[in-house]
Amino acid sequence: MASNDHHNHRHHVVLFPFMSKGHTIPVLHLARLLVRRNATVTLFTTPANQSFISDYLSDLTTTRTFSILSLPFPENIGDGVPPGTESTDKLPEISLWVPFARSTHLMKPHFEQSLESLPGPPVTFMVTDGFLPWTLDSANKYRGGIPRLVYYGMGNFANAVSRDVSEGGYIHRFDSDDELFPVPHFPWVKVTRNDFDQPFTDRKPSGLHFEFIMDCVVSAVNSFGQIVNSFYELEPAYADFDPRTWSVGPLCLIEHPRGGESGRKTPPWMEWLDGMLEKGKPVLYVAFGSQAEISREQFREIKTGLEKSEANFLWVVRKNETELDDGFEVGSRGIVVREWVDQREILGHQSVQGFLSHCGWNSVLESICARVPILAWPMMAEQPLNARFVAEEIKVGIRVQTSNGSVRGFVTAEGLEKSVKELMEGETGKEARKKVKEFGDAAMEAVQEGGSSWKALDDLLTLLHGSETHSR
Repeated sequence: MASNDHHNHRHHVVLFPFMSKGHTIPVLHLARLLVRRNATVTLFTTPANQSFISDYLSDLTTTRTFSILSLPFPENIGDGVPPGTESTDKLPEISLWVPFARSTHLMKPHFEQSLESLPGPPVTFMVTDGFLPWTLDSANKYRGGIPRLVYYGMGNFANAVSRDVSEGGYIHRFDSDDELFPVPHFPWVKVTRNDFDQPFTDRKPSGLHFEFIMDCVVSAVNSFGQIVNSFYELEPAYADFDPRTWSVGPLCLIEHPRGGESGRKTPPWMEWLDGMLEKGKPVLYVAFGSQAEISREQFREIKTGLEKSEANFLWVVRKNETELDDGFEVGSRGIVVREWVDQREILGHQSVQGFLSHCGWNSVLESICARVPILAWPMMAEQPLNARFVAEEIKVGIRVQTSNGSVRGFVTAEGLEKSVKELMEGETGKEARKKVKEFGDAAMEAVQEGGSSWKALDDLLTLLHGSETHSR
């Protein structure tokens, strides 16, 4: 038991994740972790997302110290967002993300009303997504003010590097999008302008997207601190860059009790993996997340590249990526899945020996925890930075080869074929496999009692208990 658990039962924590699976799932793991530390937890969501959360946290729904509350979400956002959309995975295209994210502030009156009427002990602090900047004002209003911690769903490396190159317009000193330049506080790290998305690369940023990002930045700066889904041993220099961050992960290692799942039917793709294991055939897992938009031409190159690589593969695709149906015969070497999958379950299968990934932070951590090396193919957001971290900083993977060497370059079938073979069979792949095992072992130690992440959460809860006592 934690040394300060006798304090923790006094905490009533509000959690409010952004309406996106990649942002929500780690916060659900955090909810389970806080309940185990004897905190009372209230998690806010919207009606369309509640059933997913209730199912995911079925072990907590009968616990008196945990509850889920739904807030009405605006039905007609406009700007092309289909009515009734309450999650980013339901958006028909990624360009609608900004109006969707901006519309969440319409929930603010309902959120504040619900906060005031919550049963049980008063709320002592809240953890809300960085894309819900308006919740800082709600935290400041609640009974004289409570601490708000930010959760962004990114690692310390991407967070620190982004801030460092943005300050003082440093990124705009370089004209070429593909010119490598050193990061001021971390000169051993070399990045390009193409490692960053708009509006960060705009010399004179403006518009609704920029205004929303600035709202998020200002809100984060004025919050108590940041919860990071990482562990100190993975990125120590970058964790130390901001003393107001607490690395409490990998949150995916906070296990769901599986005692009630004995009757669960084994999915066909897991049966296929079992068969590959029996035959002694290693498998490449391929998944690019739920948000990435891949062109028809690029899809053809992926198909051809996988076929030529002769690797066994399991490819999870979005339902709207029907281009795969156009004459793609995977035969016995591959399987294509068009359903939602338990990614950790797949990565944890003994036959899976590589992961062709978009390098979303959740995927990076899950791959590390499963000791599976990564073939990094970033698509958007901070993923190019995550790919640099994976391949150049901790060396648990390699970069996919683009046709022109650019971070955002086109990947030909030949480039993909060569990259897959290097990861699965080459010397660099073997070294990555050794490295990822080391970090995977360190991740397990971090979340155990006495580990760095365990201590970080314990320190945070004690600090917040002290600030709450002082404020009375």
